[in-house]
Amino acid sequence: MSTIPPRRPRAEELHKARWRKSSYSGGANDCVEIADLGVYAAVRDSKDLGRSPVILGRSALDDLLGHCTDGEARVG
Repeated sequence: MSTIPPRRPRAEELHKARWRKSSYSGGANDCVEIADLGVYAAVRDSKDLGRSPVILGRSALDDLLGHCTDGEARVG
């Protein structure tokens, strides 16, 4: 028995999303914000709110954050 996952939300539908910043931001607008969307999560740049957020499955976001906190994520 399979279940159909909920439809992935579109960026323009996120105007009512509850965004939160990392406590490490110190209140400045220089970090990313995350909105919990159930089985999905949205990530956006707090300096550029006009840019569309990235929408990820929760498991993908958990994997990404796990790599970042383990020091595995490297740019370049």
